[in-house]
Amino acid sequence: MDMTFEYRIYPSAAQRVQLARTFGCCRWVYNRVLQMRKEEYERDKKTRSINSYITQIPIWKKDEAPWLAEADSMALQQSLRDLDKAYKNFFRSPGRVGFPRFKSKSGARQSYRTNSISIVDARHVKLPKLGSVRARITRPVRGRILSATVKKVPSGEYFVAVCCTDCPEPDMPQGDVEVMGIDAGIRCLMARSDGEVVASPKSLTKSEKRLAREQRRLSRKKKGSKRRARQRVRVARIHEKIANQRKDAIHKATTEAVRESQAIAVEDLNVKGMEKNRRLARAVADASMSEMIRQLQYKCAWYGRAFVKVGRFYPSSKTCSCCGYVNKNVVLGVESWTCPECGARHDRDLNAAKNIAAEGARLLAEGNGTAGLAGTGGAQAPRTLVEQA
Repeated sequence: MDMTFEYRIYPSAAQRVQLARTFGCCRWVYNRVLQMRKEEYERDKKTRSINSYITQIPIWKKDEAPWLAEADSMALQQSLRDLDKAYKNFFRSPGRVGFPRFKSKSGARQSYRTNSISIVDARHVKLPKLGSVRARITRPVRGRILSATVKKVPSGEYFVAVCCTDCPEPDMPQGDVEVMGIDAGIRCLMARSDGEVVASPKSLTKSEKRLAREQRRLSRKKKGSKRRARQRVRVARIHEKIANQRKDAIHKATTEAVRESQAIAVEDLNVKGMEKNRRLARAVADASMSEMIRQLQYKCAWYGRAFVKVGRFYPSSKTCSCCGYVNKNVVLGVESWTCPECGARHDRDLNAAKNIAAEGARLLAEGNGTAGLAGTGGAQAPRTLVEQA
């Protein structure tokens, strides 16, 4: 079982300088090899192995760019392996994955990956070329450490993501709900078939006025000035706060749902299509329905729950959960309706969740869906935990 633990680090002034140098060296090597590959492919319609480029790094250090020796050598090699992966992904699915782009020095996000890291204690990690770096270790690392990604986010903060393998499987007793249907929506974060409704944090809506004010101030700053750089950080911190609030609410809701159930059924939503509606795009983006479904899927795989997706064309909102009558008059703006067949009064989201649970139970009985760690059927979801301090 693989997991990734993310911790915030607090490098000193000298360590921040060294990090900037490492980011720059990895960027230079990445861009250099990308340009070489483009020229070679245009000339010969062939590509060499990435190892042939990795062997050029010591030569560049000796002759052309001696300052590359200031960076972690493993980080330079990993940057080329990442380029090779992006290059192969483009040729495997050119319509879905874009061609690798050159890295920019002015990019707000900077990162590099290394294979050497150790956790010193609860407050320090050890990284190549940096030594002991102050960190906030919120939970112990499990399993065997494979690699670490050091990154700088637009707000100016630094994080290290530690990738581990052979992690022990987490244990969670089975919940009381046999099949829990979950309806992801805009009005609420999720409606569950057991009658529980989780309110949406609406983090973007709450911070919208402040974000607009700071963005207007940013637009008035002269490009390239220090004041613009400081204002850009202020805007980035607001975006980061919005994302953290949304992520925290989704993690709490999905973990509670998995804990209280034996199987999870969700609707296969076309979120990209919903975002094309100019009246709903902002609300759909703020709801993060795709992220919630992704978390439910991998948490079910962790804890041995079954997981199934109901078809997106299944009329979950229009079907009466009591008698099965399909009411075609239920449109997007209707929040509650009365069944003309049996007279039952329905809340739109709760009724959809009950129908999703019933349809999910039927699909699981037929052998569809993902069986999780405890079962044998279906492909398991990615099991990766990101713990952010």
